[in-house]
Amino acid sequence: MGEKIVYDEFRNGQLKEYHAWLDTDGNIINASDGGIIYVEGKYYWYGMKLRPLPFAPNGEGGQTTTTGVVMYSSEDLYNWTYEGVILHCSDDPEDDLYGPMRFERPKIVYNDKTGQFVMWVHYVKHPGDHGFDPGTAEAGVAACSSVNGRYEWLGFTRPIDSLGAVRDCTLYKDKDGAAYYIYDRNVNDDRCLHVMKLSEDYLSFTDVYARIEAAGRREAAAVLYQNGFYFMFTSGLTGWQTNPAKYFRADNLLGPWTDMGDPCEEDSTGTTFESQSTYVFPVEGRPGLFIHMAERHNTENFENCSYIWLPVEFPADDSVKLVYRESWKLEQFYK
Repeated sequence: MGEKIVYDEFRNGQLKEYHAWLDTDGNIINASDGGIIYVEGKYYWYGMKLRPLPFAPNGEGGQTTTTGVVMYSSEDLYNWTYEGVILHCSDDPEDDLYGPMRFERPKIVYNDKTGQFVMWVHYVKHPGDHGFDPGTAEAGVAACSSVNGRYEWLGFTRPIDSLGAVRDCTLYKDKDGAAYYIYDRNVNDDRCLHVMKLSEDYLSFTDVYARIEAAGRREAAAVLYQNGFYFMFTSGLTGWQTNPAKYFRADNLLGPWTDMGDPCEEDSTGTTFESQSTYVFPVEGRPGLFIHMAERHNTENFENCSYIWLPVEFPADDSVKLVYRESWKLEQFYK
């Protein structure tokens, strides 16, 4: 247990004058490439718990997990209480979830018809190395009847066909209740974002999908809907190295999508403010206020990755932008 801090603002990155973002017990928040879901007056932040030093010397293997997906809760978005592990790794070498492995980019949506919280991930089996063989590039699914309970692993598959390796993914629940799995599909290095409609229970794929032709060789998608448009933030394919963001706009999730360029204003280094997009979520009770979550990866010690949370701004109804702020408060963007 470390130093306890009560926050009253967002503090971005690992800046010298700031501590890393700590939970209410004083421990570093370790929830890589996850998302946010709001349930009954609380926000729940979840992500894959990465392996710290000395378990991952010089960062080697730190991008994998031996713990699983963890969750935190908050009423104000600034201060987060650790809820525990919601999707556990296994110590059984015969189990799908034997660690170290990867539950990359976990995302959770609630199904109003079934009353289940459904999580989809980019699944990579032990030892957590990306590949093309079965088990190394999959879409994995788990579900639970409570947001912070223990999720049951339901297995993995590949959307469309077995040829398309799964890379970065996200989930989006549309205004009509339909849910979509959006992922970087890789077939012989032809990489392009695809939108897959999920079944009514969100536990499998339908045959309704679209290839986003404008989003070739893009990953790390994060989607919001506002002013009659869908906006999707993405990253280029540069591994752990940062690159310029690019966003796309559509009036239908299945497209067509229009390339809108880099949303980051005054990003002089062309690095998405030295981070990569993770998720976008609306702030409850503040219509039109969305937060873009990004992660600043620390490849020398993955436990010390940091988070860049910025308000999404709308210069016009049909465009968005991100402006870097070392610190900011919700009240600055919604009175």
